[in-house]
Formats: sequence, C-alpha cells, structure tokens
Amino acid sequence: MTQATIKTSFTTANFTSLVCKECGAEYEPKATHVCEFCFGPLEVSYDYEAIKRKVSRETIAAGPNSIWRYREFLPVATDNYIDVGTGMTPLLKSNRLARRLGLKNLYIKNDAVNMPTLSFKDRVVSVALSRARELGFTTVSCASTGNLANSTAAIAAYAGLDCCVFIPSDLEAGKVLGTLIYDPTLMAVRGNYDQVNRLCCEVANTQGWGFVNINLRPYYSEGSKTLAYEVAEQLGWQLPDHIVAPCASGSLYTKIHKGFQELIKVGLVDDKHVRFSGAQAEGCSPIAAAFLEGRDFITPVKPNTIAKSIAIGNPADGVYALEIAKKTQGNIELVNDAEIIEGMKLLAETEGIFTETAGGTTIAVLKKLVEAGKIDPEETTVVYITGNGLKTQEAVQGYIGEPYTIDANLDSFHRALERSQVLNRLEWKQVLV
Repeated sequence: MTQATIKTSFTTANFTSLVCKECGAEYEPKATHVCEFCFGPLEVSYDYEAIKRKVSRETIAAGPNSIWRYREFLPVATDNYIDVGTGMTPLLKSNRLARRLGLKNLYIKNDAVNMPTLSFKDRVVSVALSRARELGFTTVSCASTGNLANSTAAIAAYAGLDCCVFIPSDLEAGKVLGTLIYDPTLMAVRGNYDQVNRLCCEVANTQGWGFVNINLRPYYSEGSKTLAYEVAEQLGWQLPDHIVAPCASGSLYTKIHKGFQELIKVGLVDDKHVRFSGAQAEGCSPIAAAFLEGRDFITPVKPNTIAKSIAIGNPADGVYALEIAKKTQGNIELVNDAEIIEGMKLLAETEGIFTETAGGTTIAVLKKLVEAGKIDPEETTVVYITGNGLKTQEAVQGYIGEPYTIDANLDSFHRALERSQVLNRLEWKQVLV
C-alpha cells in the first residue's frame, strides 16, 4: 500500500481524516496516532470551508456555556458528546500583578477553576472520551502526571465508562486522592512519567483500551484549541499580541496556535501576528534548553523538579513548540524551583488565584521575560494558568506564613496583631530593597 492510496473513506462532521505532520500521509479517523511510514504524529484534518458555512460569532454565542459551543472545530462525529460544563473559564484583566510587573494589558486565563477537576485537562479529556465512545471503547485509560488522571477518572465516571489510569508512584497526595475518589483502577508505577508512558504504550497494544494520550491522542490534543477560541471570544473576537503558556509535551502550546489560525481561516477574527512564549521548569526543560541553545531537536532529560505536572522529559510535540516559538518571535524560558514557588505566591498575593506548580512556572517565566525586556508593556498579553494549587499544596509548605495562635481575649489579639504588623513592615522593606 502506498501513501497515495491511504485516503480516508470515512466521512464525519467537519473532520475528514488523520494526517501525518511529517510526511502528509492520510488515514481514516480511527484510534491510531503514529504514521506507519515515517512514524510521525497524526493530527486531525478539517474541512474549513464546511466550518465556515456553519459557524458565526452569533451561532457560537448561542451554543452551550462550555467547550462544546465550538463543536464544529472539534473531532466529534455526533451530537452525543460528553458535556460536564468544561470550559468558558474566566479571562481576568490583571490589575495588581500587571502593576507589579509594569504591564498595562495583562490578562489571566484561569483554568484553575475549570470543571470538573480544576485543570485544563478537563478540556482534552471531554473531547477524547467523546470520540472514544463514538469509536466503541468501553474502557479508557491514560498515562498521567496527575491532572490528566483526575480528569479521565472523573469524566469516565460521568460517562459510565470503565477506567484504569497510570501515574508515577511519587505523585502529590492531592492528585492521588483526586483520582481515587472517582473509583477507577489506579496503577502507581515506580518510575517517572516517561517510564509510565512507555508502559502504557505496551498496555495499549495488548488490552484494546482507549488511551486518551496514546491511541486517542490526535483527538485528545484538539481539546486544547478551546483555550484559543475562548480567549479570542472573551477579548471581543480579537487575538492577543502575546501569550505565555506552560510547556510539558508541547501539545497545549501548539494547539493554542492552531486554534488561533483556525479562527483566522474561517473569518471569525482578523489575521494578526501573535507571539508565543513558553514556560518550563529548570529541572525538566528539554524544550527550553533546545530553544536557548539554538537547536532544532530535543534532547530528552530525566525530570527533577517540583513542577511534576509539566515534568515530561521526552516531549512528543517539543520540536513543533520550538518551531512556533521561533516563527512567532517568541521565547521559551526556564525557571528554578525557588522561582516557581515565588511565582505561585506572587499570583496568589496579587490576584487571589492559587495555582499549582505549572502556573507558578508560567508566572515566574512571565516575570523573567518582562525583566529581560522581552514583553512590551503595551502588548495585550495573555498568561495561561492551567491548574489549581489545592492539588500541589506540598510545594509551598514551609514557604508561607503560619497562623497566629491566640487566646480568646483582646490582649492576646492585640499582641498578635502588633507582631503581624512588624513582620509586614519588614517584608515590605525587603521588597523595596
């Protein structure tokens, strides 16, 4: 069989086939994710002319208050999609953080309050499991650093699908409990995420399950595009000038770019150059290292960072993230664990948002880019916060204050209040220095 004969005969909604990102070979939109000719990744291909005829700003506004208002851009074949209220999270105009950093037009896309499990992974899983059900899977699974396990278990429970998920055995307690509550089969593997993922590839080949980030990966990754659609709609159908997002596998970063381009293709927004900057933790920064060293290839690393949710040492979409950063005149930066903690604290203290370590990484990189003069203060900049800090409380234990334990009388209260005011004055002196 030649590449020319691998033409899809399976027509669904607005997506037509899976296409290899490297050689362009086409495949039927089934549960497969790797090209059999060059082993490149497969991506969903759409009929944009058909989408253009169907959608408008008005039809989208009339849709559900969830990611499914953008259904025409997503790889589902029927109206029997899984809607648990995922998406349409706040786009907040930053005031205090913006002033602290010296920016005039900073926005925070806050997926720390996404439904149902408080991370952006709810978007990708909603799409993946909707497609899994269409393809006939009754058991779903994933390899996860935590958030994806939470989402897969929760949405599988809602959809009545059997679920078995795999995580590294050293994961944060909040993420373990946040998976077990939904009663899946949970496998804690002694090893890092890349080892977990390799095991899952073997399991996927033997069990016949739908793995959201393996054999269902082309559909799963499309869910991240909704972060682009929502930002554009929430900005009054305008694209920002600059975005800053975390990079783990690189998929989120690349799909936000794809989402913006799709909106331009169908005429929902005006064409505009958007700069893309990415954030990685120093202890697992294969994409940032390649960017900073001017390489066009990724060297895998062994993760060693508190930012476990983005600790992927061999990122599947790393080279594509590199390409986007370069062609958009963006940046991919790294920060250490201490800076990540400070980023978490900075966002909480200025905007009242408690983010997990991935968000701390993104805020710390935003700050680093501003200080290096790589973000114009006049630019409309959107920073993506992808998960909730309640899941990674261990990261900040010992780095934040303690409560004042007092007796139930005014004298005890006044003494404690005086101590707190002295401490606050000392902290402000340190900030000013």
